[in-house]
Amino acid sequence: MAFREYEDPEELRHVQRLSAMILGELDRVCRELEIPYAVYGGTAIGVVRHQGFIPWDDDVDVCMARPDYERFLAEAPAVLGPEFAIANCRTEEDFPCVYSFLTLRGTLCIPEFYKDCPYQKPLSIDIFPFDNVADDPSDYRRQARSTWIWGRLMFLRATPEPYLALEGWKRAVVLAACHVVHGGLKLLHVRGTWIQKRWERAARRYEGEPCARIADFCDRNPIKWAVSYDDIFSAIDAPFEDITVKLPRHYDKFLTQGYGDYMTLPPVEKRKNHYPYKMDLGAY
Repeated sequence: MAFREYEDPEELRHVQRLSAMILGELDRVCRELEIPYAVYGGTAIGVVRHQGFIPWDDDVDVCMARPDYERFLAEAPAVLGPEFAIANCRTEEDFPCVYSFLTLRGTLCIPEFYKDCPYQKPLSIDIFPFDNVADDPSDYRRQARSTWIWGRLMFLRATPEPYLALEGWKRAVVLAACHVVHGGLKLLHVRGTWIQKRWERAARRYEGEPCARIADFCDRNPIKWAVSYDDIFSAIDAPFEDITVKLPRHYDKFLTQGYGDYMTLPPVEKRKNHYPYKMDLGAY
């Protein structure tokens, strides 16, 4: 299920406020280190449409071009506040994703599709790398197919039950296949770092080449987010809740390409959030 309404609206607002605090720390660090970033996906819609969170949303997405993403991973730990940490496959053995989290230490916020994952997800925001897109359509298709396969294997190594927008027998068949793949990866002792390297090899295949576009190869359909560097990372300051963040300068082009009519509220059945299976906000 993609959307489940929080029973206590104040619980959702608390999650949103803490997530905005994490985003504020990322913004502070990126400005100090002069690392370009931009809010992304639903977070960018929230900035434009609500000047804050989409009312039912409970997560934050940001993106960085690959060279800036690697700089952030290398340099940010030295200047992050002590309550924050970066998590990814390079730091966590059972990490389920090919991108990174900026986390709030001492918390847990585990959505339903992570409930069987050994990695205990803290409250966090998502950081996505944007990589060069092959200019040749057939080369792009190979690039996208490889990243999709390795990305799915990365998740299935960590948990046998991903989120599936399926019902009935189709869901049962796909879940059974997921359990088989998960069991096989565990039986063969396949390491997450081994899968991650192969995902990165595919995503970064055209790094350093003069490609016209960059895209998020963590997404199942990268081409819908394929834009020029300047379209997204010549970013402007914009208000988000009680902080200021970086919004793509050409946000209308970017969001229309990814979502279509993003200014119209979607019906309830098309809304998405990450309602927690387990949450412990510790001292917060």
